[in-house]
Amino acid sequence: MKYRRLGNSGLKVSEISLGSWLTYGGYVGKEQAISIIDKAYELGINFFDTANIYMHGEAEKIVGEALRKYPRESYVLATKVWGPMGERPNDRGLSRKHIMEQCEASLKRLGLDYIDVYYCHAFDYDTPMEETLRAMDDLVRQGKVLYIGISNWTAAQIAEAVSIVDKYLLHRIVVNQPLYNMFAREIEKEIIPLCERNGIGQVVYSPLAQGVLAGKYKAVNDAPAGSRATDKHGTETVKSWLKEENLRKVERLRPIAEELGLSLAQLALAWTLRQPNVSSAIIGASRPEQVEDNIKASGVVIPDEALAKIDEILQAS
Repeated sequence: MKYRRLGNSGLKVSEISLGSWLTYGGYVGKEQAISIIDKAYELGINFFDTANIYMHGEAEKIVGEALRKYPRESYVLATKVWGPMGERPNDRGLSRKHIMEQCEASLKRLGLDYIDVYYCHAFDYDTPMEETLRAMDDLVRQGKVLYIGISNWTAAQIAEAVSIVDKYLLHRIVVNQPLYNMFAREIEKEIIPLCERNGIGQVVYSPLAQGVLAGKYKAVNDAPAGSRATDKHGTETVKSWLKEENLRKVERLRPIAEELGLSLAQLALAWTLRQPNVSSAIIGASRPEQVEDNIKASGVVIPDEALAKIDEILQAS
């Protein structure tokens, strides 16, 4: 496993990280989830990602329990705040009240004294950005959070946040968690250049487009039994990627992967990691064997000629 700095911070994270969205506390049972986390740790993954909203706190409980047996200094744990955790008006968003209360709730569910990386899970149009950033800064000063992150913010929103942080000398944002894969390249235009200039690294989610880029699906209406496309928790998310056009591209990518001695999943992950600004790619696994395959993408350098062929395939209609 190779490790990269998280943005311009001194924190080192594994190029492949393990997430828990749509899995732990969902269609993957607790014992299976713990076995997957154990396998990831054994293989050198030191970066684990979850969120308060994932299965309404259940994912945090499982991830926290699984990691508790390991030395705290040996892993990096990220969780998030923003999503609705109740029906009351202050049970969501990025107000100071919600951030402070949910940080405490996450720490309790995780069974930890501090969170390594705390993300604003999405942008809150109802809360002044300065209020949000000051609350996050206070959590760092209190020792409850070590690094501040954002997720699913636009380039303009990130630029405004950087300006506020600089103006008031707050703790800097070191990481952004965006959607990024071969089918979704929007961050390349504005977000990556902006973040590179400001010391913010990318920790990308859905690098395999929910398994579509791994070659798991042969046809739109022929999903393997037990896959996310057949599970109530993941059906709509997977179907957003499960399109004939995407499946055709995957089949054209297959010979490139074979020529390089890679699985399709390894090729897709290595492709995201070709970006120096990408600190880590988050995988989701329902079996330990998937982790074993995916981590082999770490350290892979795709030749320029192969990258050109990939670009040609991805740009084709």
